[in-house]
Amino acid sequence: MRRRDFITGIVGSAAAWPLAARAQQGKRPTIGFLGSGTPSSDGQFVATFGERMRALGWIDGRDIAIEYRWGEGRVDRFPELAAELVRLKVDVLFTYGSATAAAAKQATSVIPIVFTLVGAPVEVGLVASLARPGSNITGVSNQSSDLGSKRLELLRALLPSLRRIAVLVDVGNPSAVLEMGQVRTVAESLGLEVATREIRRAGDVASAFEGLGGRADALVIPPTALTFTNRFRINTLALGARLPTMYGSREYIEPGGLMSYGPNFPDLFRRAAELVDNVLRGAKPAEIPVEQPTKFDLVINLIAAKALGLQIPDKLLATADEVIE
Repeated sequence: MRRRDFITGIVGSAAAWPLAARAQQGKRPTIGFLGSGTPSSDGQFVATFGERMRALGWIDGRDIAIEYRWGEGRVDRFPELAAELVRLKVDVLFTYGSATAAAAKQATSVIPIVFTLVGAPVEVGLVASLARPGSNITGVSNQSSDLGSKRLELLRALLPSLRRIAVLVDVGNPSAVLEMGQVRTVAESLGLEVATREIRRAGDVASAFEGLGGRADALVIPPTALTFTNRFRINTLALGARLPTMYGSREYIEPGGLMSYGPNFPDLFRRAAELVDNVLRGAKPAEIPVEQPTKFDLVINLIAAKALGLQIPDKLLATADEVIE
């Protein structure tokens, strides 16, 4: 073997070493954690992710280092924070939500990216296909943009006289916009009127409710970082407007929402941590299929129902996976 070929082979092999092997050489791999909300609003997700990583043998401060950056529900901050993590030369970027995942992909085509809580990764341009993502990004979808029709079906089961719905949509989130379109199409096919209230920042939330109480029978809220960070406020305003709410996850229901239908978010974070583990051990995101949830939970909050003066039908209660009393 010629000396030049030998050196090229050594360099190529080093570049292909799994990050776990490189960690044994003295450098801990670094995960760039791009959070869409705040440490307090999303703390449970941080804990779930960290617990699963520790179970897989990655302890922060010993086997890995984690750099946290928080977007505080502000889409305009996501690109800046993603670029900052890229400049730190992290080994893997982990994030959740369509807008943060898009910002991460925009920031780097080299550093591996793992996402979760993305409703439509193909449709919003994150991956080429679910089976073969095709670039430096993969993750776990929450399929939220595909569940709009089921959520409407559940609302009609609760409110047989339903005639008008409102959709509170964060138009800075592409998956939420897709879900809004699906809800509108299905609602109109059922003869329902649809009022859309668009928000882009926290300051838009209160004004979106002005006059809404008399113009809608129920409110649908597609899940995004903005709505999640402001879920307490949204629920307070919805209760004040006497509007039953339909959400995409249980986390919106605990602080006063009425119903949710969607996947278990902690389960998605645990599975995403397993994909990060795969990448740290040498797997290529382009070859890791995007995963989808297989179970969706219906959660009903009887406390919110009582505050709204609603009687939940027994048939609907019987189908619920969880009832909050």
